Amino acid sequence: MFGKLALSTALVMSMASVGFAETINWTATLDQAQEVDQGTPATGAMGMATGTLDTETGKMTYSITYEGLSGDPAAAHFHGPAAKGADAKPVLTLGADGMLASPMEGEAMVTPDQVKDIEAGMWYINIHTAANPKGEIRGQVEKAM
Repeated sequence: MFGKLALSTALVMSMASVGFAETINWTATLDQAQEVDQGTPATGAMGMATGTLDTETGKMTYSITYEGLSGDPAAAHFHGPAAKGADAKPVLTLGADGMLASPMEGEAMVTPDQVKDIEAGMWYINIHTAANPKGEIRGQVEKAM
């Protein structure tokens, strides 16, 4: 009897520790209106990003599509921490080996502090072009509903 109770207790405790981990689905709508540098000429460019974030391991996945840019992307990054309307430095460069064609897909590992920033909506995606080196389209990363 004691062995079964101990086994049951151990099983419940191990399941409880797993309960703290969460996989968050996130999304971002990219457009020119979110760019902080309002000197960006209107091109009608837009994009959409989706992904997941494992809050325990820090594994983040992403898929980013875009259309209507003034030219090929020169760079693309996740920036943070920053609220909507604020700038931040790049924290994650996208497009390994210069592969910036739509869709951009991949995964990365983020730190526990970065997990907290992402959960708080303090990261954004910015796609830069030669004509708009500060960024042509931008989108705040938010938990998907």
